[in-house]
Amino acid sequence: MSTNERRFSIIMAVCDQAYELKENLTAFLSQQYEPGYEVIVVDESSTDETPDVLKLLKNDYPKLYTTFLPKSEGYTLSKKQAYNIGIKAAKNDWIIFNNPSHSPADNDVLQAINDSIDDTADMTLGYLTKKGIKLQAFYDVDDAKDHITRIERKLHKVRSRKRHHYRWGRYDFIIIKKSVAVDILKYFELRPSFFARQAMRWRVFWKNLFSHYEYITYLLKEQ
Repeated sequence: MSTNERRFSIIMAVCDQAYELKENLTAFLSQQYEPGYEVIVVDESSTDETPDVLKLLKNDYPKLYTTFLPKSEGYTLSKKQAYNIGIKAAKNDWIIFNNPSHSPADNDVLQAINDSIDDTADMTLGYLTKKGIKLQAFYDVDDAKDHITRIERKLHKVRSRKRHHYRWGRYDFIIIKKSVAVDILKYFELRPSFFARQAMRWRVFWKNLFSHYEYITYLLKEQ
């Protein structure tokens, strides 16, 4: 598949995030990207206005697809379950795991990502910085095990730590081929020991310190 034909499915797992959806989801749904894309939002049994917000947006944006992850008695919902549902619903060969906390800076960011990612990489991590986006390619999903295991467990806690956060692997979104997307879910909920987490932390740091990044430069809008 050529880069001109690459289509994306943007998957978001949300829970009680009505405000973020109101503020930012339309920016994801308004991308100028000719090959086509879709946005899939998996609602993890929200108790706020999230279902109402999604229902209203679906009336105006045909690219939006929503689904619901019901809460079962005695079981805790997880991002792994939500993303798995999103992957199964995805129609396209490339997936972007994202969240509504940060809206795209412009309506051509998806095009810029398409033009910049390495087609031979199975997965790419995206880091938002003050001057743009850094893209870090992984040619095998397992090479990113430390990044996914360590960061995904507490991603919501570290998004505001912007200073060199890419050095510590604090990514903001994941771009991955659908054919291997399920493979990274096994790392989302691993519970390594304290010492294992510290070892991961420094392995990620040294890997990222000398890693090659592709750059998409723009001025971020004020949040």
